[in-house]
Amino acid sequence: MLKRYLLPGAAAVLLSACNGIFGDIYDDPAGEPDTGYGFVIESENSMPGTIYIDATDYRDWVYLNFGAASAVTLDVDAPAPERWDMAVHRYDVKTNGGAVLQTEVSDFGEVALLPGAAFTPDVWTTGTIVTDMSGMMDGNLEYAGSFYNPVLSQWLDVDKSTMPPVYTLSGRVYVLRLSSGDYAAVKLVNYMDASAVKGFMTIQYVYPYLP
Repeated sequence: MLKRYLLPGAAAVLLSACNGIFGDIYDDPAGEPDTGYGFVIESENSMPGTIYIDATDYRDWVYLNFGAASAVTLDVDAPAPERWDMAVHRYDVKTNGGAVLQTEVSDFGEVALLPGAAFTPDVWTTGTIVTDMSGMMDGNLEYAGSFYNPVLSQWLDVDKSTMPPVYTLSGRVYVLRLSSGDYAAVKLVNYMDASAVKGFMTIQYVYPYLP
C-alpha cells in the first residue's frame, strides 16, 4: 500500500521530462507508469518479494515498513512515520536505527553471513540529500540535513564525470539489521520505469531474512 501526504494547500504538478542532452540530468517524470506502487509482491517463506516505488521527486522520502508491507511518501521536511524500516530518497537510502552489510553475491540464496560481519550504521550528512536541482547548471544545489546509509546507498553508482551521467547497478544483495533485531535483505534491480524515466525503483526483498 502506498500513501502520499501533501502539505496543506500544496498541489501535485506533473512536469514533462527534459529532452535533449540534459534529459538524463533532470529526469523529471513524464507520467505515472501503469504498474501499481508499493509492495507489489510480498515476500513469503523466504521467497523474494518486489517493491516498486516512485522516487523521482527530490523533495520526497519513501518510507518502507517490511512487516506491514507498506510504503509512505513524505516531504523531506515532514516527520517520519511512527514505524518504518528503510527509506529511499531518489537513490539514497537510510534505515530507522539499523545497520547494513553489503554482500559479495547477487542471489539471496547464496548469502552467508560470517561471524563478526561488520554492519554499517547510518551517518549524518548535510551534503548528500539533494532537494533542489534547478540551479545545477550554475553549480548551485540545495541539500537537506539527514541520516543516510553510505553502504546501502552504493546499490546504484551515478558517475557524473561525464554528461549524461553513467548509472551502474551494484547487483549485490544488502542485508539490513533492523533496530528490532530482525533482518531483511534487499537488492535494487532497476531504477527506471518502462519509459526509461529514472527514479522509479524496483527493489527485491526478503523479510524476515534468517541469516
